[in-house]
Order: sequence, then C-alpha cells, then structure tokens
Amino acid sequence: MGRNGVSRFRTVVDYRTSLGFLGRILKYLSVTPLLPLVVAAYYDEDPVPFLVAIAVMLGLGFGLERLDPDPDLGHREAFLLVSLTWLVVPLVGTIPYLVAGQGTVADPVNALFESMSGFTTTGSTVLGDISFDTHSRAILMWRQLTQWLGGMGILVLMVAILPELSVGGAQVISEESPGLSIEKLTPRIQDTARALWGIYIGFTVLAALVFYTLQVVGLADEMTFYNAVAHALTTMPTGGFSPEARSVEAFSPAIQWAIVVFMVVAGTNFALFWYVLRGQPNRLVENVEFRSYLFAMTAVGTLLAGLLFSGLGLAGVPENVATIPGNLEPALRQAAFQTAAVVTTTGYASMDFNTWGESTQVVLLIAMFLGGSAGSAAGSIKIVRWAVVRRAMTHELFTTVHPEAVKPVRYGGRVAEDDTIRSIFVFVLVFVTLFAASTVLLYLDSFRTPGLDLTALEAISAAIATLGNVGPGVGVVGPMNSFLPFSDASKLYMVFLMWIGRLEILSVLVILTPSYWRR
Repeated sequence: MGRNGVSRFRTVVDYRTSLGFLGRILKYLSVTPLLPLVVAAYYDEDPVPFLVAIAVMLGLGFGLERLDPDPDLGHREAFLLVSLTWLVVPLVGTIPYLVAGQGTVADPVNALFESMSGFTTTGSTVLGDISFDTHSRAILMWRQLTQWLGGMGILVLMVAILPELSVGGAQVISEESPGLSIEKLTPRIQDTARALWGIYIGFTVLAALVFYTLQVVGLADEMTFYNAVAHALTTMPTGGFSPEARSVEAFSPAIQWAIVVFMVVAGTNFALFWYVLRGQPNRLVENVEFRSYLFAMTAVGTLLAGLLFSGLGLAGVPENVATIPGNLEPALRQAAFQTAAVVTTTGYASMDFNTWGESTQVVLLIAMFLGGSAGSAAGSIKIVRWAVVRRAMTHELFTTVHPEAVKPVRYGGRVAEDDTIRSIFVFVLVFVTLFAASTVLLYLDSFRTPGLDLTALEAISAAIATLGNVGPGVGVVGPMNSFLPFSDASKLYMVFLMWIGRLEILSVLVILTPSYWRR
C-alpha cells in the first residue's frame, strides 16, 4: 500500500527512495562551495563557477527529493544510495572546473577524472599545470575540499546531519566506510557518525594550526595560511592533492615531518581516537590492527631508509647523490614520508621518486597493496585483511597436519567467523583479479594512444594507483607527472576504478548482478 492507502506496484528495489535520499544529500552539499566562494571573494577571483555549482546542486536536490522517498531505507536501497551518491556527487563536482574553463580540467573527461579522484581521495591528477597562473586559488581550494568531503565519507556526514537517515544509517555507513565494518561507538548510529566527523574535523583544524605555526616560528617560510588550510584538507582524508606543482617537496623538512605524523594519524582507525578521548588510551596501544599497521610501516620505512642511505636504491641523479647517500636525516625523512604516503594511500611526494632506482620503486609498488586501518580514510586492501589472510593460511596448514584439532582463527582476541574469512578472501581475490585485468587493459590501450609508451611497471602502477585510491605511480604517472597523457577511454576506465575502489568493489558489483534486482 502507498502512503495514501492506494495500492501501487513496487519493484524489488525501491529506486525512488534511493533517488529521493540522494536529492536530500545534494541539497545539503550545496553549502560546500561556499568555502571556495569565500576564497574567490578574498582574492578577487571569479565567483561564478561556485554559484553555478550551488544552483545545480539545489535544483537537482529539490527535484529528486520530490520523488517522496520512503522513510524506511531498506537493505537494497542502501546499496543503491551509496553507489549513486559516489557517482553523482563527483559528476556534480565537475561544474566548477567546467564553468571556470581553466587549464586541462576544462575538458569534460578530465574534469570528471579530477573530480572523482578528489572525492574518492585518490590523488591522481590530470592537471597539466598546477599553478596560480593557470588556475585560481578558489578552484584549487575546491579541488582540496573535494578530498576532505570524501575522506570520512559523504554519507557518514549525512547520517550525522539528517535524522531521516538514522533508521538505515548503520547499513549506509557500513557500505560506504572503508574496511570490514563500522564500529558502533554509541547507542545511536547518528551519534556515532557525529563522533567520527567531530574527531575528523578536530584533527584537520589541528593540522592546519601546526602547519601554519611552523611558518610563524620561521621553520617553513613557504607555508602560507592558504597552504596550511589546503594541505590540512588533503592530509587527513589521505588525499594527496596539493596546490604546489612539486607537492610537499616545496616545503621545509619541518613541514614534511609534521605531515608524516598526520598521515599516520589519518591511516589509523578513527574509532580508536574516540576511546582515547574517553580516557581509554589502552584501546589504541593494545589494538592488534594498530600494532600491525605500525609494524608494516616500520618495516617498509626501514627497508627504504637502508636503500636510500646506502645509495643502492637511488639512480645516478646528481641531486640524489649529493643529498641522500650517507646523510641520515634526509634518508630517514624521505623513507618515512614516502612510506606513510604510500601505505596510507595519501599520495603526497616529498621528492620525485622517479629519480630513485628500480629496487625502491618496486618496494613502493608493493606497499601500495597494504593500505591503512579499517575505519580510516585510507584505501587499498587494508592491513586487517592481510592479517586475517595470514592467520587463516597458518590455520589451514595447521589443520592439514592435525585434522583432528579444533582451533579457530583468532584475531585481536576474537574468533574470526567463517563468513568473515570467506568475504575477506573473496574481496582480496576480486581486488587482485580486477587489478591484473586493469593492468592489461591500460597497457594495451597505451599502444593506440599517441605519445604514450607505457612500460609494464607503469601500467601496473597506474592500475593500483587508481583502484587502490593511492594517487601517483611511477614513470609517466609519477608524483611530479600526471595521468593527462592517457586516452579518454583509459581515463574513463580509471574513473570507474576509483569509484569502485573507494566503495571496496563488492558494494558496487552487487548492484550490477541480476539477483540484486530480482525477487
């Protein structure tokens, strides 16, 4: 029965409900262009791109909301809402780029690539020239803001704001949040969403204050207030966009060390900080995933530092030979920075690691598959999944030798259920399969693209950089280069990879299966 007591036909998936909630989301997101609008007013730049974006968001939002969504958001409708939100919001996010008509993102395909890379916190870019001569400060601030909005999650924010989403909020957050599941910190899921966003905002403000304070005390002359805010907005979401053409290489060692700290924080499960604020710091220290996360970064960082300090991991580039081999601080800083940037999938660069040797580049590529903690803004496979896979494999070997033994797989003091282990193996298998297929497709497409001569290593890095939401790769897609040389077909395919990678693949694939739509 309908709301007015009139019987009406309903499909298995009530897409009107999903679209109606999407309209409300767009309506509330229409306030977000106000920040770059303020920047435009301050620097006397063109405000029209952001006024148009606000108008489109409001118009589309009110239009979709007229579909009168059912307040009871079902399981299938939640899947559809999450997938549609992360597709439609980046599409709307292209409006400032297209209206401004500045640089390479004036092209629709490039604008979509940049917007999807922003909202999914990937950090891959197609900007041919990152400078205030080509792009206004307001447009570059919009680029930074898209990553910040996508970091903690658009729908987590909406659950925190909209009482209507509180009923199906747990399902929505679970499908959007990177990791295995969302930890319910409070009795009401809306309060949990508010707590997570409160911690996220707090760390963002703290990062901006730290960055700017270093400039005030004379340790970072290049870190203006604009840059402090811009980099705080892309550090905490593990995004990696920078208004500087040379990324974080443009700043002093003090800034680079400070960003390392905040990248490590951003790759940590934010729920653990909630416990710390409530006087339970032992929950952070004793957490198995957090310790595994730190161990992985320490292992990768130590290996890189050894290769850089000895000179074995460097190509014979004059600036490398002059500044890194035999110099402990630069070697440690570069290793720590790039390890944190890659493992947390932030995508910043403290120097062009294209000038490093193949051994160090291979280490970085392997680290791109690790990912940060579940419940963080980091992408890729995630440390917790690798830990469970390792323990499940050890368990399988043990039970093969001792078939009569009863020994469950444990992680963090808990028994890992068979369904959880199976879903982890399925995710890893699908991720690796999609990565391999994408590598081949991007490599083959490069042959028909003038001026693009990809090596196998570059194709591998392009695939994992976009599917894992990492950002830069090596070679032509290195940290000081861009994805601009790829064909439009490859760019659109990588847009798909960023979209599906941000939602951890299965949440998108499920709506593409016939069984999802059938009773």
